[in-house]
Amino acid sequence: MNQMTVLYDAFGKPSTLKRGWGYSALVEYAGKRVLFDTGNDGNDFAYNVRALSVDLTRLDFVVLSHRHGDHTSGLHHVLSVNPGVKIYTPVEPAGFGTPTSPGLLKLIQRKVDSLPEDMRYFGGNPLEKQVAGTPWPGAGFAQIREPTEVLPGLFLFSTQSDATGFKEMNEISMAIRTPQGAVLIVGCSHAGIEKILEVASKIDSRIYSVIGGFHLVDVADAEVSRMASSFRDKWKIERMAAGHCTGQFALSELIRAYGSKFDHAGVGSVIALPQ
Repeated sequence: MNQMTVLYDAFGKPSTLKRGWGYSALVEYAGKRVLFDTGNDGNDFAYNVRALSVDLTRLDFVVLSHRHGDHTSGLHHVLSVNPGVKIYTPVEPAGFGTPTSPGLLKLIQRKVDSLPEDMRYFGGNPLEKQVAGTPWPGAGFAQIREPTEVLPGLFLFSTQSDATGFKEMNEISMAIRTPQGAVLIVGCSHAGIEKILEVASKIDSRIYSVIGGFHLVDVADAEVSRMASSFRDKWKIERMAAGHCTGQFALSELIRAYGSKFDHAGVGSVIALPQ
C-alpha cells in the first residue's frame, strides 16, 4: 500500500489523537517506510504513534526537515525504540553533530601571545576537530547538501531561506518519483514553497501532489490567492494535501482551487499515493 499517514498536526477530524503545533508523517511507498519529522511534543507524538499502530522499529530512515523543535521533539522517542535508525538532516552548523567549519577552527586556533594563559581556548591547545553538540548523542545523522537519491526513486534535497527570521536556515524536502509524477513532501517551506517547487521540478518536471507545511500563515491574502491558483494553473499540480503552517486562509484557498482534489491532511489522515 502506497500511502502517507499524518502522525502530528494541530488540526484533524474528531478523534482521541493528540493535536499540537508541529508536524510528523509516516510515508509508505514501494515497500519502504520513512518517518518525516517528529512533532513538537515527544509524549503526544509517542501517544499518536501507539494509537495509530505505527511500528517505529521498521523504518528505513528518518527525515528531520529542519532544526525547529516542532519538527524534532519526538526524536527521543524514535531513538528509544530504534537507536540505530539512519536520520537525514539538513546541513546545520549549530546542531545534528555537524563538524565545525575549517574557517571557524582556524579562528579558534589563533594564538595571541599577549592574552593571559588562563583565557586561551583549551589552554592554548585547541582541538584539531570540533563537532556541534546534540541532544541525541550517538544518533546516526547524515546531512544532505546536494539533491540525493537516497533510495531508488526517492530523493532528498535542500533549500535555504532568505526570509526575515529564518535567514540561512537550511531545510530538506523529499520527492518521490511515481508513475503520475513526483509526490513532494515538505516540512515548513521556510525557503518559500515556490522555491522548493523549482528545485523539485529538476528532479521530475511533473509534480503530482504536494503534502506538508507551506508556511503561508503570515503571507498577505492576495498573494496566497495568487499562489493557490498558480499551483493549479502554472505548476499543473494535480492534488494538494497542505497542513501544519500553511495557514487557515491558505487552506481555504487551496480547497477553493482544488475542490475534490484537495486531500484532508490533519492528524490521523491517511493520504493515498500513486500506485
